[in-house]
Amino acid sequence: MEFQRKILIVDDTAMFRELNSIFLARFGAVVTASSGEAALELIRKQRPSIIVTDLNMPGMGGDGLCREVRRDPELACTPVIILTSSDCAADRARAVRAGANDIVAKPISRMTLVESVSRFLRSPSQGGLARVDVETNVRIRTADIEAWGLSCNLSRGGIFVEADAVMPSATEVELEFELPEANLPLRSTARVVWAREGDPHGSRSGMGLQFLAIDREASQQIESFIFERAPHEAPARSVRSTSAA
Repeated sequence: MEFQRKILIVDDTAMFRELNSIFLARFGAVVTASSGEAALELIRKQRPSIIVTDLNMPGMGGDGLCREVRRDPELACTPVIILTSSDCAADRARAVRAGANDIVAKPISRMTLVESVSRFLRSPSQGGLARVDVETNVRIRTADIEAWGLSCNLSRGGIFVEADAVMPSATEVELEFELPEANLPLRSTARVVWAREGDPHGSRSGMGLQFLAIDREASQQIESFIFERAPHEAPARSVRSTSAA
């Protein structure tokens, strides 16, 4: 028998559970929960392939749920997508710090959610995010340092920048850059997730930077830029949806 993937949707609002279930039913058996506490119990019993959860819920929010998943060695690799308020840059930072694999802003774009779930089911890691090549100057600042680098590629989750000097992993910085053909600079806080030193063979020093707090306009510009350039996944067949309290 073919393995049937399970997609867990967690939201305290029934309308959003139903709407997201319709969006994602093509990928497997959809199960739902109305709270973080109910979701955690369901996750431990049913081991879903991916979790899509609202950030702000009474009791355990999506960030708390994500942290509990990451703490459990048997669940830690499960992809978690957190849905956040589109007007609150700090919400994105909360979701990233909790360990979310991806963050999708409300009001939900069906295409963005479908693309994200599709990619993580095919590649359940941070690398599942669509990434496109882009060259643009990036201003990098901390309280004590200001530097410039050149971006190589970009995803909705972060940016890879080549620079003469790199900062240690976990350093938090402020970024400013412009996308090609855009008129306004984009600003975000970010965290260094990895760094490499240059070598005598010609590889430049560089850093992988994960976006933290980023405003709605900047997020939408990045999303549109990537959507226009990244390959898109073919839809899968629809299956049924079930729910849990």
